[in-house]
Amino acid sequence: MAVDFAARARQVPGRAVLSRPLSVPLIAGVVGVLPLAVAAQPGEGVRDATFYLQLVVAGYAGIRLCAMVLSGQRRLIQGSFWLFTYLAMGIAPLAQSVLGRDPTPVLGPRGDTQLATAYVLCGLFAFDLGALLARHRPSLRGRRRPPATVHRQRLYILVAIAYVASALLIVQLGGPSVFFASRQEISASLSEATGAEAADSTGGEAGNALLRGFGTVPAMLALLFLTRWMVTSRSARRRPSVLLPWAGLLVINAIVNNPISNPRYWFLTVLFALLFTVFPRSPVMYRAALALGVIFALLVFPFTDRFRYDEEGRQEVETQSWLEPLVVKDYDQVNMFANTITYEADGNGHTYGKQVAGAALFFVPRSVWEGKPQDTGFLVGGWMGTNSANLSSPLWAELWLDFGAPGMIGGFLGVGYLAARTDRKYVQRTVHDPSPGNVLAVVVPVLAGYSFILLRGSLLQASGRIGIALLCLALVTTLRGDPRAQLR
Repeated sequence: MAVDFAARARQVPGRAVLSRPLSVPLIAGVVGVLPLAVAAQPGEGVRDATFYLQLVVAGYAGIRLCAMVLSGQRRLIQGSFWLFTYLAMGIAPLAQSVLGRDPTPVLGPRGDTQLATAYVLCGLFAFDLGALLARHRPSLRGRRRPPATVHRQRLYILVAIAYVASALLIVQLGGPSVFFASRQEISASLSEATGAEAADSTGGEAGNALLRGFGTVPAMLALLFLTRWMVTSRSARRRPSVLLPWAGLLVINAIVNNPISNPRYWFLTVLFALLFTVFPRSPVMYRAALALGVIFALLVFPFTDRFRYDEEGRQEVETQSWLEPLVVKDYDQVNMFANTITYEADGNGHTYGKQVAGAALFFVPRSVWEGKPQDTGFLVGGWMGTNSANLSSPLWAELWLDFGAPGMIGGFLGVGYLAARTDRKYVQRTVHDPSPGNVLAVVVPVLAGYSFILLRGSLLQASGRIGIALLCLALVTTLRGDPRAQLR
């Protein structure tokens, strides 16, 4: 088996060569045609310094995205970063400037949007520098740690927890049919399940998030671990003790993690993670996911918002121009970054780590921590005069509000370094360690998918599911090479 995997590994560079004839149209389309086609559209916007900065952001992110697609190695986390940046921080703001329309009101002067765009570009440079430093860091082979593997008995405990937690969520909300109605109906059912009065308070919202998190995250991770086991082990595919729990989890995930009742970014996380778990070594699938992600985000993603509301509250996306789907709330990241800059300049100042600390300590109740910070998007939204809880707070805004420009640049330097190191370890472990219990082979695809949520923000909203996922991983992971506990 080891010889077979080694032979496949040697084929990866050859497949990269096969993609070179496609590199010219790919680079031309992503870097040149699409940004220039957006810039050339008629609209009420002005071609000022902000417009040209956004054009630079789109071009630079497009070049880096193409580099990820054409790379001989799978760089899942870096690829997700550049896919999000190209669309949400580059193409979409450029389209908004051309049309002269903002998906979220920008209260400050145009100069704040220009400053936000310049900071976005600085963050991209810092991310790239961090990835470059990680690439040239010497490998510490003498201090190699034992690989993290899945403990078989504990995996079955996670499967049992997933069944119980998801069943509790389904029963509390009134049955499986609720999950195929709308997200508005799901929210109403959650409020009813936890009590109307509690739902109006912060504790009630936290209870809703906790119930939903435990009903969705363990089911997803248990399915991924069993899928990895079946993909890499022929004997596992013949065992009823693996097949039956896997089939049940497939049904459960189709209910609790479907795209109708869940935020679209969460469904993308599940889809990305499942895709790269089923095809852990396919460079073709990796490239197709990144390349088709651009098309999906432009043509499909904005229209899936129709599942958010019921028939009465549903608003169709207007399409007088092909740029219209880019002028929706999904792509308000640069707008909200500009509003965060204006919020700070309005006398509120930087928070010096308070917002990030609130996200890291999300599990601490407000009854214990009276000064616990609010969600950053909700905080800035309250200052803007809106009570919407669906405002984004991109990672650029989170780091800048806490630590200013130096802290934001340093933060992206660290993010780029960690992303490149993790991607490199992922490639090494999946190529040279095809074992069914390879934890990293499941964790990295999940992290790549969830990076869309982390980059969009806010961090506090994203922290709950991360905490639950860490508990699940701590349960099933072992560093001991006990043959009796290994997956076979």
